Amino acid sequence: MDDYPVKVGAMLFTMVDPHRGHEVAYNRWYERDHFYAGVMDGPHALAGGRWVAPRALKDLRFPADSPFAEPLDAGSYLSVYWYLKGKVDAHTAWAGERVWWLYDNGRGFAERSHAHTGIYTFESARYADDDGVPIELALDHGYKGLAVIAAEPVDGGTADGLRAHLEDGPAAGLLAADGVDAVSSWTPRSGPTGNGGGGSPMALGTTGGSAERVVQLVFLERDPRECWDAVRAYAKAVEAGGAGRVTFAAPFLPTVVGTDAYTGELW
Repeated sequence: MDDYPVKVGAMLFTMVDPHRGHEVAYNRWYERDHFYAGVMDGPHALAGGRWVAPRALKDLRFPADSPFAEPLDAGSYLSVYWYLKGKVDAHTAWAGERVWWLYDNGRGFAERSHAHTGIYTFESARYADDDGVPIELALDHGYKGLAVIAAEPVDGGTADGLRAHLEDGPAAGLLAADGVDAVSSWTPRSGPTGNGGGGSPMALGTTGGSAERVVQLVFLERDPRECWDAVRAYAKAVEAGGAGRVTFAAPFLPTVVGTDAYTGELW
C-alpha cells in the first residue's frame, strides 16, 4: 500500500517572540504546557514541531521590507502543526474555545508577541527523492533545518498560478541543491487563528501580505546556513520568471527539546 489514508489538510503556523528577559520562561512554558494544551491535545492534530531563529539566522532573512514579518527579524520561535484533512474545522472550533479557557485559568503567557500566526491549507509537496519523506511525517523526521519562503503573485496573478509556476520551474532547481529534501506549498485558509467566533486573547501579528500568497516550507537535511545560497538563487529565479516575487525568506533550526538551547542567542 503506497497511498495511506492519513493526509495533511492544513497547518497552524505561529511565529512568536518572547519579550526580552523572559526567553527561558517562555521556552519552558510553550514546550512543557502550551505545545500540548494549546494544540496537540485537540482533535485531529497530527503532528507538531518547534523551530528557532537565533540572531545569526535572523541576519540571513530577506528582503529587507516584508509584509510577513514587521520588522524583518520579528519571530524568534516558529511552531508548526499539521491538521488532518477534512477535520480542520473541528480542530479550529476546539482551539477557539481552548485558548480562552487556558488564559482564563492562568495558563497563558503575556510576555510574548506574535509576529505572524495563521492557518494555511496544504496544496502540494515536491521531493528531491521520488521516495522521500512524505509531508505527513516531515515534522517527526528530525530535519536539521527549515526555510520559510513566502511569495506573492504579480500583475493580478493568483496563488494557483504562482504555485504552478514555482513547482514547474524554480522549485526544481532548489530541490537539486545539496541538503534540500522537500518543498511544500500552502495557501491562507483564513485570517489569524484562534478566533473560534470569539476573538483571541492576544494580537496575532501581521496579515502576512497578499491573500494570494503562497507560503512554502522547505525541509533541510543540513544546517540552513549551508543551503542559504540556494534559497537566494531560488528567490532570484522566482522574480526572473515574472510570475511572482519572494516577500519573506527565513531560516530556522529545530529546537533542542527539553533544553533551553538558543534562548541566549535570540537578540
